[in-house]
Amino acid sequence: MSTEEMNIQELESQYSEQEALRREKLAKLQEEGKDPFDVYKVNRTHSSKEVKDNFEALEGKEVTVAGRIMSKRGQGKVVFSDIHDRDGKIQLFIKIDEVGEEALKQYKTNDLGDWVACTGEVFKTKTGEVSVKAKEIELICKSLKPLPEKWHGLKDPDLRYRQREVDIITNPGVKETIIKRTQIIKGIREFLDNKGFLEVETPILGAIAGGAAARPFITHHNTLDIDMYLRIATELYLKRLIVAGLEKVYDMGKNFRNEGMSVRHNPEFTMIELYEAYADYNDMMEITENMIEYVCKKVNGTTKVTYQGTEIDFKAPWRRITMVDAVKEYAGIDFNEIKTDEEAQAIAKEKHLEFPKPLNTVTKGEVLNMLYEEFGEQHMIQPTFIIDYPVEISPLTKKKRGNEMFTERFEGFVFGRELCNAYSELNDPIVQRQRFEQQAKERELGDDEAYMIDEEFMSALETGMPPTGGLGIGIDRLVMFLTDSASIRDVILFPTMKPQN
Repeated sequence: MSTEEMNIQELESQYSEQEALRREKLAKLQEEGKDPFDVYKVNRTHSSKEVKDNFEALEGKEVTVAGRIMSKRGQGKVVFSDIHDRDGKIQLFIKIDEVGEEALKQYKTNDLGDWVACTGEVFKTKTGEVSVKAKEIELICKSLKPLPEKWHGLKDPDLRYRQREVDIITNPGVKETIIKRTQIIKGIREFLDNKGFLEVETPILGAIAGGAAARPFITHHNTLDIDMYLRIATELYLKRLIVAGLEKVYDMGKNFRNEGMSVRHNPEFTMIELYEAYADYNDMMEITENMIEYVCKKVNGTTKVTYQGTEIDFKAPWRRITMVDAVKEYAGIDFNEIKTDEEAQAIAKEKHLEFPKPLNTVTKGEVLNMLYEEFGEQHMIQPTFIIDYPVEISPLTKKKRGNEMFTERFEGFVFGRELCNAYSELNDPIVQRQRFEQQAKERELGDDEAYMIDEEFMSALETGMPPTGGLGIGIDRLVMFLTDSASIRDVILFPTMKPQN
C-alpha cells in the first residue's frame, strides 16, 4: 500500500467518505501549488443582485462576481453553475472555448459548497436568465464539509440553531428573516433619531441588577473581588441621563435574564428602552404605535401582517383598555367592587391562582394582575394597550391621576403576548425609596425577582428628574411578528443552547 493510499485510509477513518474525498482534493490542489486558502482578496465588482438589476447597462461588459457553488449542470465542453452570495444567486456559463480545458476540468471537480470567483461577460441565455460567461474562474475556498441535501436542508430544529451558518445557506427563508431583522432595527433607529432622540450605551455589568423584576446572571470581578450582575434592564442608567439633562435618550442592546427558555424567551435578548423628559405614558403609547406602524410599513410595505395564520394590523391607534376592565370582560370579576386584600385572596383561592409567596401576603393588586395574566392576556390578539396597573407591581411608576390604587403604566400585547412596557416615571425620591424598601421586604419573603435598591440611582433621583415617560420594547418579539416566526430562536442568529456532550 502506497503512502498516499495509507493517508486516504486514515482520513476515511476520521471523517465521512465525502469529507475524506474533499480533503484528498485539497491535498492534490496544494501539491499542484493551487491552494485555495492562499487566496487573500477577491476584487469583486458586482453582487448577483447588482448584475441582475443593472442588466441593460452591464450587458456585454465584464464583471467579477463571487459566491458559494450551490449547483452544477452540464457535461462535456459546457457547464452551468449557480453561485450564491448574500443578495441571491447568479448563473455562471463555463465553456471550454472561453476558459480552456484545464480550467473547465478543474471546475468540474469542485464540490457544492466551494467558493469561487468568476470574471466574465454579462449576457442572457436562450431561456432569458441573466448570467456571466466565464473568462477566468478561481477556487477561493474549499468546503471540507458537505452541505445538507439541497432539497431538504437542515430540518432538525436543534441542529439548525447549532449550525446556524449551514441553516442560512440551505434555508433561504432564514436569511430573509435575519436581513429583515436588520431592517427593523434600522427603521426603529431612524424613527427615533428623526424625533431628536440620542442613542447611548449603558453598562452591561453592574453592582446590582435593577430596572426590572427578573432573576439576574451573576459573575465575579477578580480585580475588585466582588460579584457583579449582567444587566436585566437599562432603565436606571437611562433615567440618570434624563437627570443629566439629555431629555431624549434610548439604548438598544442585550439584556440578560436567568429564567426559563421557550418559544417566547431566550436568556439573552435584545431590548430598546427610551426615555423622554416632560412626557407621560400617553406620549409613550403614541410613540409605540406610531413607531411600530412606521417600521412595519418600511419593512413590509403595509401595516398588516399574517402571524401564524392570523391577520394582525399594526395601524395606529391601538386599542386601549384598563386592566380592571379587561379582567371584568374576560374573567367576569369586577375589581371595582373588591375592597380588601382578603376578598381578593378568596377569589385567588377559588380560581386556583398560584403565587411565589404565601397567599395571605398577596395583595388585591397582585391578584388583579394574576387574573389578567390567566384570563385576559390570551384574548389580546390585535395590538392592545393594557393600561393602569396596580401600584404594588409597578415600583418605578407614578400613581394614576385620580386613583392612587393604580399607576400610569401600560403594557402592549399582540397575539396574546407582551411586546412592550411603559410608565409615567416615578420621580419622587421619597416615594421611590419607600417602594424599593417594600420590594426589599418581598425579596425577604422569597421573591428573588423583586427589585434591589440602587443607591446611585437614588442619589441621581434626589438631584432631580423632571416628569418623564419611559418605554421598553422587546426587539426579538417584534421581529417575530413582522417575519411570521413561531419561535424566538428563529429570529436570533445564535440562540442560547445547552452544550453538546
